[in-house]
Amino acid sequence: MFPGNVNPKKMKQMMKQMGMKVEQIEDVEKIVIHTPRGNYIFDAAEVTAMTMQGMTTYQIAGQPRFEEAEPEIPEDDVKMVAEQANVAPDAAREALVACKGDIAEAILQLTGND
Repeated sequence: MFPGNVNPKKMKQMMKQMGMKVEQIEDVEKIVIHTPRGNYIFDAAEVTAMTMQGMTTYQIAGQPRFEEAEPEIPEDDVKMVAEQANVAPDAAREALVACKGDIAEAILQLTGND
């Protein structure tokens, strides 16, 4: 965007003339980006806020880790698996979570019919 040999003081002047304001956000401990598939978690990240023409943009620099979201298990599914596999509802729920909500797979897992 800018040439490589720009004096930092001149760079600030140019940005000010263009109406840009850049601010480093200090002491960021954690950033979490929630998505339907799971969460992107930045445990240590550098965050910069840039405001231009009334719009603020945030830049995150760091290494994220991804945690998959646990599927929502309807009570009807838990009841069906528990009845079909002849197990307690808690065991049925655990199997459904492990199988990511797949009812048939959970029943097979619980009955040992792999």
